[in-house]
Amino acid sequence: MEATNTLDMMEQPIKVLLVDDHEMVRIGLAAVLNTEDGIEVVGEASNGMEGIRLAQAYKPDVVLMDLVMEGMDGVETTRRLLELYPDCKVIVLTSYLDDSKMYPVIEAGAFSYLLKTSRANEIADAIRAAARGQSVLEQQVAAKMMNRFRQPKADAVRPAHEQLTEREMDVLKCVAKGQSNQEIAETLFIGIKTVKFHVTNIFAKLGVDDRTQAAIYAHKQGLAD
Repeated sequence: MEATNTLDMMEQPIKVLLVDDHEMVRIGLAAVLNTEDGIEVVGEASNGMEGIRLAQAYKPDVVLMDLVMEGMDGVETTRRLLELYPDCKVIVLTSYLDDSKMYPVIEAGAFSYLLKTSRANEIADAIRAAARGQSVLEQQVAAKMMNRFRQPKADAVRPAHEQLTEREMDVLKCVAKGQSNQEIAETLFIGIKTVKFHVTNIFAKLGVDDRTQAAIYAHKQGLAD
């Protein structure tokens, strides 16, 4: 009986959620991916909020995420989605290759980054790789990242808070207001464990030891509301 259950688990298809504001893109992706062995498109969302709602309903293994959408963009959607479901793998599928979009979504936790010029089999292979825990980067994306890391680091002359992610900055502002972890969780609609994780990262990046020092830093830098 145990062997049968293991076999059944292995044969479960990879559940994929599509998040893209172009209906024809979603229709085309769903049609192609549903013909691939071991892959099942379980939902389609036209914006970030709908994507989060469908993720709560379907618990996808992989999310194909567009970046530029009305309302909540792909970066924020990725961040919030992974706060709720850290085991989910987000594959960015976009037409954009500029740094202002690529690096923020990778920092937000995107697992792979593909361009919409990718062939159907390449997207399917990236989905299977993500399910195995393997990241896939478009060749042009990998080249840009390598070039970025080859550049001299300027962190030593940059203000410490520039190392914070957008969400960490939100948490820091709440800390500066004197909010507790519970109050921050309620303000930002995130879990208490996520708040503690961000606070720990903030302390490390700012080089402070406690909330008081973090709050003082925020006020001195003009970061507090």
